[in-house]
Amino acid sequence: MSSQTKKYSVIGTGKTGSYVAHQLGEKAVLFDEHNKPTAEALKKTDVAIVFVPGTAAEMVLEELLEAGIPAVWGTTGYAWPADLPERVKDANTRWVIGSNFSMGMNLIRKAIQTFGKGSELLDDPKFHIHEVHHTQKLDAPSGTAISWQEWLGKEAVISSDRQGDVKGIHNLHIKTSGESIYLKHEAHDRSVFADGAIWTANFILEHTLIEPGVYPFSDIFDRAFSELV
Repeated sequence: MSSQTKKYSVIGTGKTGSYVAHQLGEKAVLFDEHNKPTAEALKKTDVAIVFVPGTAAEMVLEELLEAGIPAVWGTTGYAWPADLPERVKDANTRWVIGSNFSMGMNLIRKAIQTFGKGSELLDDPKFHIHEVHHTQKLDAPSGTAISWQEWLGKEAVISSDRQGDVKGIHNLHIKTSGESIYLKHEAHDRSVFADGAIWTANFILEHTLIEPGVYPFSDIFDRAFSELV
């Protein structure tokens, strides 16, 4: 399937979804609160890219499962059903869920995992993760900040701030009595999240040997990364 023949359901046309729609142009079929997605309409596309708030996720989830098409989810602040992996397998499709689709953020993930392991050599390290986002972001801390702690594998203080139209700033501070270590990621433009979501949608369409089920974005990134080394 060439990129020219693909059709993408873009569900949610907010801050990030609108970037996805812009990047895809005529290949995008848009759904929002005024044009709600239905299984029948979704089946006419090859893959869905979803950026809706957690409050809207359940309705979209049911329609997508009925449609049985692959999906890339950027929704945060939603408690995913425990039986979701089985239901996606039963639908014979593949979903990817991510809190942050920046490719650069996944390079950061590898660095954080290294810091977490290496901190065992430090003298009583303390960990602080701080995130800043725009004032309209409803969930705090951000899904990405929670992911940073998971990647770190250590207990960390997590703090949040909401300012203006900040796209996303995440900082890690590792402090001991004798030194400090800092790691920072800042998104300058939401197009990085749109580009990553589109890349992921294309990857799962093109790699048909990936088994049906639910995958974190990090798994998909690592599959691609392994092809480079």
